[in-house]
Amino acid sequence: MTLMVVLYDAGARVQELIDLKACDVRLTQPATITLTGKGNKKRNIPIMAKTRNLLEGYMTENHLLDPGRQQSPVFFNSRYQAFTRPGITYLLDKYLKQAKRNHQDEGFPDSLHPHMLRHSKALHLLESGVNLIYIRDLLGHVSVTTTEIYLKFDTEVKRKALEAAYLQVTSPDTPAWEENTDILQWLQNFCRP
Repeated sequence: MTLMVVLYDAGARVQELIDLKACDVRLTQPATITLTGKGNKKRNIPIMAKTRNLLEGYMTENHLLDPGRQQSPVFFNSRYQAFTRPGITYLLDKYLKQAKRNHQDEGFPDSLHPHMLRHSKALHLLESGVNLIYIRDLLGHVSVTTTEIYLKFDTEVKRKALEAAYLQVTSPDTPAWEENTDILQWLQNFCRP
């Protein structure tokens, strides 16, 4: 659970999560994690209090706060090696299947990939009114142009919502304007000088 929450809350790329070491986590206020992104660029990401609490519990349970464990990967497999991309995808798929079994009518996607959590975080921030520049910085994009792709998704979501709402307000009782010759005549004359 901690892995999935951190992946979402940080808007991290899967490789950034794989490379996350114990020394990259700051649990004191303000709680942050330092992600190493493309081009070996580092960025500090603030994490929410609930994420911080989950991470602290996880790190305590796995002795990652002990001296000498600072270079250990935060998320590791049964051999204490950092997870791989397929390993993280396997975990997401495993818990997606479990969620589908427990909540059958919830509308889950067919599959869940790590990057989908990153996209979801970006869209949720955008829908909440967060400035695109801050989203760019959180995601580690070099250019805001890369981040602007989320505007297209946001517009598409709004369009679908409007279409769904439109269907709800129409009814079969809507008058047929073509049959009302008085109104049609008035409209035709309305635009004449």
